[in-house]
Amino acid sequence: MGKVTGFMEYTRETPERRPVSERIQDFFPVYIPLSGESLRKQGARCMDCGVPFCHTGCPLNNLIPDWNDLVYRDRWHDAIRALHSTNNFPEFTGLVCPAPCEASCVLGINEPPVSIKAIEHAIVERAFHEGWIVPEVPEIRTGRRVAVIGSGPSGLAAAQQLNRAGHNVVVFEKADRIGGILRYGIPDFKLEKGVLDRRLDQLMKEGIEFQPRSHVGVDLSIEVLRRKFDAVLLAGGAEHPRDLNVPGRELKGIHFAMEFLTQQNRRCAGDRVGSKNEILATGKRVIIIGGGDTGADCLGTAHRQRALSVHQLEIMPMPPEERAPHTPWPQWPLMLRVESSHEEGGLREWSTATLRFSGYEKGNVARLHTTRVGPPPSFEPIPESETELEADLVLLALGFAGPSKNPLLNQLGISMDSRGNVATDANYMTSVPGVFAAGDMRRGQSLVVWAISEGRQAAHCINQYLRTIR
Repeated sequence: MGKVTGFMEYTRETPERRPVSERIQDFFPVYIPLSGESLRKQGARCMDCGVPFCHTGCPLNNLIPDWNDLVYRDRWHDAIRALHSTNNFPEFTGLVCPAPCEASCVLGINEPPVSIKAIEHAIVERAFHEGWIVPEVPEIRTGRRVAVIGSGPSGLAAAQQLNRAGHNVVVFEKADRIGGILRYGIPDFKLEKGVLDRRLDQLMKEGIEFQPRSHVGVDLSIEVLRRKFDAVLLAGGAEHPRDLNVPGRELKGIHFAMEFLTQQNRRCAGDRVGSKNEILATGKRVIIIGGGDTGADCLGTAHRQRALSVHQLEIMPMPPEERAPHTPWPQWPLMLRVESSHEEGGLREWSTATLRFSGYEKGNVARLHTTRVGPPPSFEPIPESETELEADLVLLALGFAGPSKNPLLNQLGISMDSRGNVATDANYMTSVPGVFAAGDMRRGQSLVVWAISEGRQAAHCINQYLRTIR
């Protein structure tokens, strides 16, 4: 624990956000890190709570009280060792994780919880700055080869764990750069790509081989991979976007959110996006359908592209401002969350369903027709509540419906579960011997912290499997 009376002496602090007028001018990070003394005080707030529910709130079972105490005692080098013992990439989770650990913090029962996420991020940033994070090359190689298909957080975590166990690991990625959703799905104002690149540099120096532009199942045969490698891990994510099948969906100007976000991330990386297929919010009336994290990312990006106006529509009713009674501590609370993008402007509409789109003669979307609906699960339309919104650009941020329907899964003949995800046994192995799956491809759309956890667990199972084969 931190200071015995710390939780009574200090109040919760979190990183401040840059002024709205300043941050919407660029794609640089939104948050300003806390000072060292502020972080020590936040670590001091961690209680001797007997049963640290933050452990179970975190999918990685992070040793949160341990490194809170170490930060309070100014033992930062020990703190990064404790943090890395359960989390390969705390810089990712420290930036983009919604912090379920804080929702289950015991102090949070009657006080604001410990600022766990801010402390986690500060530890890893301090460690990189001090040069404590260096390549850890295995002393002995087993001679076993593992192919990891997909370079998102799950694939990268598994690759590092397997490499450190002494196996030779090759990561295949169909995109032109490594990183998966970290690279092209999360905006730079939430996760600067330099943060990703410095970690990839470590992984490469540890001996992991990366092969971008390698679309397994299309330009690279899965059967060839299976002959060359002792095990294969599928970590391709849940890339199949959920569509909105209503009249007018075929109109121009209606796009999936990830198409929009990927293009902007490419611009930030210095790439040129062809004008023929360019998706820009500049000067347009933008409608975002979907109220989750991806919708918020689209909102922040639209602000930075100088949209004329932005509406974000959500079919669910507006959550309460405080924790809903049916999600008591230590559960993840149902409550209204105001992300940095919401603070920057735009209108949020709740209990709103889309009926149809209509457009101009040239086939471009011009209006979105909506209706108010009742609560779930029926979402019954409310009579005489129909309205329409003018729109030049519509972004569908409705989540994902499992892995993309690509030739890889068909070629393998892998069994799928009832939700359309890759089915595995308790050891993360698919119906095809020697082929494993992890992350969103296995569990469905989820958090980065869950993806890292899945990658670590799958790596453990693959390592056990490799010990049993000749």
